[in-house]
Amino acid sequence: MDTVQIIDNNLAKLPQFLLLDVLNFTKYLIFKTEQKLTVPENTPNWATLSLNSAMRGMEDEQCPYTLEDLKEKF
Repeated sequence: MDTVQIIDNNLAKLPQFLLLDVLNFTKYLIFKTEQKLTVPENTPNWATLSLNSAMRGMEDEQCPYTLEDLKEKF
């Protein structure tokens, strides 16, 4: 069974009032996909840029914690 058939089978099991949520979610996914396709590759990632700006100058700071400060070790 392919993915489309599985989705169709699951949709058939949903009550009518939830199908609107599914429709809205699929529209959101399509919008998100189209936005990714239209953004040029050289456009900065604002989340990364913001994090880099916030962390600027912290590379040389001494960490106040040691391994002994950990409560759990993995």
